[in-house]
This record gives sequence, C-alpha cells and structure tokens, in this order.
Amino acid sequence: MATAELIRIVSRSSPMALAQVERVRAELADLHPGLRTQVVPVTTSGDRWMGDLARLGGKGAFTKEVDAALLAGEADVAVHCLKDVPADRPLPAGTVFSAYLRRDDIRDALIHPEGLTLDQLPAGTRIGTSSVRRIAQLAASHPHLTCVPMRGNANSRLAKLAAGEADALLLAVSGLERIGEEARITDVLGVDTMCPPIGAGILVLQCREGDTATIDAVTGLGHHDTWREAAAERMFLHVLQGHCNSPIAGYAKAEADGRLSLRGRVFSPDGKRVLDAHEWAGALDPEDLGTSVALALKRQGAQELIANIPH
Repeated sequence: MATAELIRIVSRSSPMALAQVERVRAELADLHPGLRTQVVPVTTSGDRWMGDLARLGGKGAFTKEVDAALLAGEADVAVHCLKDVPADRPLPAGTVFSAYLRRDDIRDALIHPEGLTLDQLPAGTRIGTSSVRRIAQLAASHPHLTCVPMRGNANSRLAKLAAGEADALLLAVSGLERIGEEARITDVLGVDTMCPPIGAGILVLQCREGDTATIDAVTGLGHHDTWREAAAERMFLHVLQGHCNSPIAGYAKAEADGRLSLRGRVFSPDGKRVLDAHEWAGALDPEDLGTSVALALKRQGAQELIANIPH
C-alpha cells in the first residue's frame, strides 16, 4: 500500500483558516512523525464578497475555490469548517470527507468592549452580525437589541467593532479560541439562548475519492462521536432543504454511554415563530435520527416557514 510522504493542505487564507490548518498539521505530525505537510492558501469568493451571501449562491461561496484546488490535484486535503459546507447538495463529485476532527465548543460568545453580558445590554445596542440564525434568535429573546449587518472573518469583525461599526459582536467561541482571542469574550451564550448552527465547532478533512494514500494517512485524525453528531446534523439539514437565508439551528450530542440525541430548531426571520424538536436515537443510526427530527419539524410547519423566506 502506498503511503503519503507529502500532504498538501488547501485552505482559505484568513487567519482563522490558517490556524485550523496548523491544528491539522500538528495532529498529523503526532500521528505520522515522518510525514511532511505544505499549505496551499486560496482566497474564496466568499472571503472577497462583503454583501449578502445569498447573492453569491450561499455558503458554497466559501468552499468552491478550495474544492477546485483539490479536484485539480493542486492539493491533497482541504480543511473545512463543517458549518460552511452546504448540506442541501452532495459534495463535489470525486471528493469525500475522510475525517471529522474532535469537536470544539459549539456555543456563541458575546464580545462587548465594556464587559457587559447579553442580558445587561441596554435597548438599542447594535449587535454586529449577518447570521440569519443569530438575528432570528435575538429577535425572539432580546427584541430591544438592534442587529447591524457585519460580514468578514473574525479578525476583520473585531476590527470593525473597534472602529465603532457596532457596539457588540456575536462570534463562535471555537473560532475565537482558534485565533487566540478568547480573552475578549464577555459572555458565553448557552445553547438554549443561542442554538448553534449545524456543524458548529467541527473541522472536517476532504480528499479526492481515489487518493487512498492520503485518505489512509488522515483517517486516524477522525473522532467517532464527532462523526456521529455531524452525520445526524447534516441529514437533519438535508431533509429540511434549508437555504442560506433559513434560520435553522441544531446540535447532536453523543453521550459517554453511546446514546445520541439531536435538538433541531427552525425560526421565522423575525423570531416570532419558533419550531423545536428534540429526540434520542435509541436504535436509530445518526442519519435516521436527523431525518426523524427534521420530519418532526416539518409536521410543525417548517417547510412552509422555510419556503416563505426569500433567497
């Protein structure tokens, strides 16, 4: 069996993406001490475009160029944040996910320069976020706050906050930890307050289908419980056929004793309608659990709710 000697890792060129690649390189070095790795950075259309993501074709804007480099043979492995990989369409033909890394924190964090928590923010506070998931949940729980559109990577959002474009920011805890900015967090929001996006906190490695040497080299980085959680969540999103303007949230949790649960939520953009379902897998496999929770929400009217949101 051929073994890989050099693995070229393609990634978005933002500081966070490159930090994620460094984690993969470090884990690969531990697993295969003799293996060499090389970084192939690309800038995606999603990184260049600061407008509405839906106009670029949604989340795929962050993965398209990375996929192209992989398929063209310019790189061997792509590192993705799973939450940025669309679940409403299959992976590009000829590619597979070869490892789901151990999951990081799935929660969102508030950053407020004066150290206030979410519940302490006064009426009219401008929260910088373009996430329909965050906007809908804030509208439901904290309607006195105002969301102002803010895109760009975490570093550029922190710079916009410093420049006064917003009074506070909502960002993923895991992302802030990856770029070494967790000290700025003033409030970590529980999943009941801010339900996370599908795939939160999960890094996934993608390879060319026939590249068995690379797949064999990286498979050992995979974490079984993370794979189970990801499989349930992605099937949930797939069955709902959400688009990038759908406020859909949810998370699966694998317990130490092997049990698996999934909570799924769908919101109207104004937060006035909240659909909620929470089920345990029992004997179901992860994909069946995802399907079951999605169908529970469809019975509550999720399909019409999603269909009525322009995209």
